[in-house]
Amino acid sequence: MAKKEYETKAEEMGALQRDISISEFFTKNRHLLGFDSPKKALMMSVKEAVDNSLDACEEAGILPDIYVEISQVNEDRYKLIVEDNGPGIIKEQIPNIFGKLLYGSKFHRLKMSRGQQGIGISASILYGQLTTGKNAHIISKISPKHPAQYYELHLDTKYNQPKIVSEKEVYFNRESGTRVEFELEAKYQKGKQSVDEYLKETALSNPHARLSFKDPSGEMMTFPRVVHEEPKQAKEIKPHPYGIELGILIRMLHSTQARSVKSFLQEDFSRISSSVAAEICTRASISALSRPSTIVRDQAEKLYKALQETKLMAPPTDCLVPIGDDALQKGMKKEIDAEFFVSITRPPAVYRGNPFQIEVGIAYGGNLDKEETIRVIRFANRVPLLYQQGACASTRALLDTNWKSYYVNQSKGNLPYGPLVIVIHMVSVWVPFTSEAKEAIANYDEIIKEMKLALQDCGRKVASYIRKTVKVREQKERASLLYSYIKELSRSLGELAHTSPDQIENGLIHYLEKKLPLVHERGENAENKTETD
Repeated sequence: MAKKEYETKAEEMGALQRDISISEFFTKNRHLLGFDSPKKALMMSVKEAVDNSLDACEEAGILPDIYVEISQVNEDRYKLIVEDNGPGIIKEQIPNIFGKLLYGSKFHRLKMSRGQQGIGISASILYGQLTTGKNAHIISKISPKHPAQYYELHLDTKYNQPKIVSEKEVYFNRESGTRVEFELEAKYQKGKQSVDEYLKETALSNPHARLSFKDPSGEMMTFPRVVHEEPKQAKEIKPHPYGIELGILIRMLHSTQARSVKSFLQEDFSRISSSVAAEICTRASISALSRPSTIVRDQAEKLYKALQETKLMAPPTDCLVPIGDDALQKGMKKEIDAEFFVSITRPPAVYRGNPFQIEVGIAYGGNLDKEETIRVIRFANRVPLLYQQGACASTRALLDTNWKSYYVNQSKGNLPYGPLVIVIHMVSVWVPFTSEAKEAIANYDEIIKEMKLALQDCGRKVASYIRKTVKVREQKERASLLYSYIKELSRSLGELAHTSPDQIENGLIHYLEKKLPLVHERGENAENKTETD
């Protein structure tokens, strides 16, 4: 091929190169966000809308009251409505929040929240638009003094921008709140990994919320609140030096408002005092008074190394709001039919400079199936994780725990089985999900270690309960069964041995009471059965 032909080919190829908007990307790769089947798409859409509502209510200090409605439009199309009593959204922000991907207030904040990436609800609306061609309808009201604002929105995928089809003031029967409504191609089914399961688990992890759900058949389901106090407000923290990488440090140096490297370290990071900042500058051979914007790459690399080598306090933990032992048990008791409940909240720990906490709850016995594999309920920042359980750090922690030592059956390499439900909750300023769909927690050693410690703490309490209560109950049941046949057995043995049946009966009773000390506590039912026999 001649040189001129090469140049022509390169020019032709160059002419084809152009920007790809985030909306276009996810239009072709919607499975990355969890919209890879009609059933899952419906659950994910409900999840994103409800998570937004819960976050908004909690940030405003409002006990959440959330209404979800799904109605069937035709065989494979459903209409979804989610309405809350939150603080509402100011008029100017409504189009961007619901009609633009990667737009939100949570991505750059370091504090616990359900949403992190600014993709969720707008991605759900995008999916609905792609599969039905219909626009989304939003109503929001910020106070009784302000009228409710209505928007009909269309997402322009080429430019990742919202298109306002219509806007007006409307009546909304709440003092404040938001209502989102859109159609989507979907499939509604009850059972595992369904909308019903998601809402039930959300009620468990958010016992302060009231959830109402109207399913496609018109049946209403209500999950009342059992905790009537608002959760504590999580506080935003600054990045911790152990949680950044060199490229992030360079960007921070060039965007900071601080006038010196020393003040930059103190003001833009957590846990760095004036004396520690001076020590870091000395280690990095950088003048503490240098302007951050003048630091070149080689100096930034030395500064980064000095940050990693300096012993620093762990990051603050007031950015975390765990459910808490009492509230978690109340949520479990509301949704799980068991006889014994235990929970533990581990002290805060750190992975990659990010503070996190692990909570574990176990429900045992009652009407739970004794022969089935245990049910595992996973949460991240109070949000249920219904998919990819096998890829989650919680599963690794469960498999690495020796359940036999807690009187729970387990085959090698498998999850235990028996009458148990195990709840595992991770709270963090940044949960390391394995994908944008936020379905599983990545296998960091620090996270798995904390999960195992929490599981072991709860396991010991379950073992103690089984020892003191279940084993004793089983012993009584065995003794009661023996007593029910003891007269007949004594009579038969007496005939064979030509001995008084009463003498044999007394001997057997004495033996049982010696071997099973609790048999003398046999109930009236056993005595009545013996007399009847």
